[in-house]
Order: sequence, then structure tokens, then C-alpha cells
Amino acid sequence: MSKLIKYIVPLATLIVGTQAIYAATVSSEPYGKTPDGKEVTQYTFNNKNGVTVKVITIAGVIREINLPDKNGKIANIVLGLPDAEAYATKNDPHFGAIIGRYANRIANGRFTLNGKTYQLPLNDGQHTLHGGPSTFAQDVWSAKIIPQKDPKTASVEMSYLSPDGQNGFPGNVTTTVTYSLNDDNELTLHYSAQTDQDTVVNLTNHSYFNLAGENSGSVENQQVQIFAFNYTPTDKHSIPTGQIVPVVGTPLDFRQMKAIGKDLRNNFEQLNYARGYDHNWVLDNYSPNATQPRLAARAYDPESGRTLELSTTQPGLQFYTSNSLDGSVIGSSGKAYRQTDGFAFEAEHFPNSPNIPSFPSTVLKKGDTFNATTVYKFGVQKNSLEMK
Repeated sequence: MSKLIKYIVPLATLIVGTQAIYAATVSSEPYGKTPDGKEVTQYTFNNKNGVTVKVITIAGVIREINLPDKNGKIANIVLGLPDAEAYATKNDPHFGAIIGRYANRIANGRFTLNGKTYQLPLNDGQHTLHGGPSTFAQDVWSAKIIPQKDPKTASVEMSYLSPDGQNGFPGNVTTTVTYSLNDDNELTLHYSAQTDQDTVVNLTNHSYFNLAGENSGSVENQQVQIFAFNYTPTDKHSIPTGQIVPVVGTPLDFRQMKAIGKDLRNNFEQLNYARGYDHNWVLDNYSPNATQPRLAARAYDPESGRTLELSTTQPGLQFYTSNSLDGSVIGSSGKAYRQTDGFAFEAEHFPNSPNIPSFPSTVLKKGDTFNATTVYKFGVQKNSLEMK
């Protein structure tokens, strides 16, 4: 029998007399094997407020985020799958996964870089979605626990080498994602990537949130705010047209907190194309050299009181209402997932940026390092008039 190995962050202690009081902790344990026999590890984070986060080495998937509600009841707020085999073979919705090499869509699976045209496999009609099949989202990553000097924070680093030519992308790309949970209920993901050839990179996490609990049904009554004056409209295949237009006067206006379902069935062409929300918002106050995340979006569930704030250094946010879930996917609690059972906040660069020069560049040059940080801050409020 595999032995549970528990690591307490070595410096995460406060000494009172002879007694050690631990703050944020992280532990590791086996989480089964992939169909081809690779061992999978699960890392479990805990903080002093009862928040528990579980991450596995398949695609760096965030399996669970367990939070108390306004009455202290704990629930997992992210959608997921039942076991390692399902994540390795059936995670087409990309539940909780790190997406690469290129999150979102590339038109016709083709882009030109340094005068050379690269053809990628097509897995979304005539286009390439989330880097193509069998890449970051299904493979097993390397991982290690990072000792922290701050007793309020526990961290795990995961890394993955995407070989030159994987799904048609140039260059050997090494990606590292560091997960940190602190006692302020902040889950931070820091992304970095390096390449030995010029290439394109767009990284994100693809968690689906349901603040009432992953098996609680539709999120239509949950409320969302997105700090973006503009968005990038698409054609009927969800490929950006290249325009950047205001959200004002459209159902995509989330500048003030509103229920997800309020305008979901509006007869608006963009919503009809995507069968719901599946668009890129151009986040306010973006700076390509910024290292400090700025507030990008908030969500609130009036029933449970749970809240989520997302801050990021990325230029865009893909807000998605799980439009492709049709009951064919059985979730981690044994129930079938359907449309609007979760929403995704995908902090990333814009879709199809390699083919639209006016968008923020996703080119990663040899010798350079891609860096991005996204922070998910969780909370509870009892009064719907306040949100902290």
C-alpha cells in the first residue's frame, strides 16, 4: 500500500514555547495511474480558514476547491471528473487543466512566424482549440513542493516539456506553473515558459466554477462582474474578427454585477453564435510589462454567500458558461453535467492572436521568458449589498 506522505512547509511554523503552530500546509499522495501506466500524484493544500485545494499532476488539474459558505458548510466549487483515467482520456471539457501551448482558438489551425507557416491539427471544426489534441491537458507533469519562508503560504511547482513539433508548434517549450495557497484565501497561479526556438504561447487554467457547489445545477442566478469596457466579437465559428468594440448596450456588458442568466437568452448574434457566453473581454488597464495582478472579475452566489475575485496580469478574460456540456459527462460526484452547470474565468491572451497583429503579441522568442500571474481570492458575504 502506498504510504501517504505529508509535507508541512518547513518554515511555515510559529514557535510558542516548545509547541509548533502550523499555518498553510501542503501534502501529497498517490492518485492512481493513467491508462499507459504513469503514476499520478495529488497535492492537497489547506489553510487556517478551512479552505482546501486539490491539484493533480495530470495537466496540473485543479480537482477541488473546498470552501465554507455563509453558514460554515463546506462544498467543492469546481467541476471535475471521478478519477485519473478520466482526466487522462476523457477531459475534453478541460476541467481544471492548464491549457497550452495555445489556449483558445487559432483560425484554420494555421499561423505564420518568421516567414514560415505552421499547420496544427484541427480539433474544433476547421480550427484548433486549446493547443490541439493530447497535449498539456492530458499528460502527466513533474511536480515538487517548494519550501516557503512565509508561514501563511504553501506552494507546489509543476513543470512540463512540450517537445519541438508537438501538435505542429515549433520549439522545445518548458512550462512551469507554481500554485500557492495562503491564509488570505488566495490561490495564486504563476506561469512561466521558455523556448529554444521562436514560437507562440498562450497559457491559462480552465477551471469551471459553481459557487453553490459542483453538483448543484445551473449558475444562472450567480452574479458576475467583469472589469472590461471592450470585447473581441467573433464570427459564427467563435474566431475573433479582429475588432475591439465596447460592451455598452450589449448583453456582454458586465461592468456592473449582474446575474449570469439575466441576458443569457437575449437574441443577440454573438450569444447565438456561441450558444451562450464564450467570449474574450479586453480587460481594463492592461500593461504588457506589469508584474502586479489587477482586479479583472468578480463572482457571487447569493444562496451560499461564496465569492470569487480574479486578478491577473493577462490582457484578456474568456468568460464561458459551459455551453458544450450536454449531460454526456459524468462529474466527480456522479451527476451528469449540463449547460450552465459552471462558468469559466480564463485569464489569457486573446484568441487567434498569432493571426491578428493588432492584438497583444503571443510570440515567445528564444532566450525570453513568458511570465503571467493570476490570483483567485475566495470569500463569503452574508449581506448581498456588500462584497469584500
